[in-house]
Amino acid sequence: MMTKELNWLLDYPNLKIYQYKEGFKFSLDSVLLAEYAIIKKSDKNIIDLCTGNAVIPIILNYKYHKKIYGIEIQQEVFDLARDSIVENQMENDIELICDNVLNIKNYFPGNNFDVVLCNPPYFKVHHDDYVNNNKIKGIARHEIEVNLKQIIETASFLLNSRGRFYMVHVPERIDEIFVYAHAFHMAVKNVIFVTSKEGKEPVLCLTTLMKDGKFGCRISPVVCIGNLSSYQNLFHKDGELR
Repeated sequence: MMTKELNWLLDYPNLKIYQYKEGFKFSLDSVLLAEYAIIKKSDKNIIDLCTGNAVIPIILNYKYHKKIYGIEIQQEVFDLARDSIVENQMENDIELICDNVLNIKNYFPGNNFDVVLCNPPYFKVHHDDYVNNNKIKGIARHEIEVNLKQIIETASFLLNSRGRFYMVHVPERIDEIFVYAHAFHMAVKNVIFVTSKEGKEPVLCLTTLMKDGKFGCRISPVVCIGNLSSYQNLFHKDGELR
């Protein structure tokens, strides 16, 4: 049986998160995505796919005081998310669903959300690939239960016209993101590559996709996260879509 522990959520002084000591830990990727996303006053319906232990909804609720939904397939991780939400006294603002993202139509109609976010599994699974023998980590990191194409298709289904989809992924799959975005009536409006050290290749990319958006993508300057003392307000927010 895994041991649950309560940790501070990085440099957010008032936020705590439950994690399993022996296994599942939230990643910096989720924090970067929560900081990257632009949430407007007019945004009413927001959902985080593959929410894990709800880092993204917790940070967004802390910053914007918005009602947020999250969906997570793994019961053990869902339980962490639920406990973290209660710990941060956000149970009236964050609503969780324990199910596969692919079943989202059972809970919401299409064309209903202003913002969708996702920190999905990054890695494809081939027959000769090594997949972490820790089931929780394996599902979180590899496309065992849902893949990139299905994530983008789901986001497009959920979003209203001109709604935004914010996603973090690995740079080597940026070409697929553009292909699937086009297939599901989404336009990639912004890409920011993230590196851990100046002069090194990017390790992450943050993307903004817009449903029914026009062609035209802005590539923002590379962000280096090495030696940062804080991740809060890391990205410039001009109030307009990138």
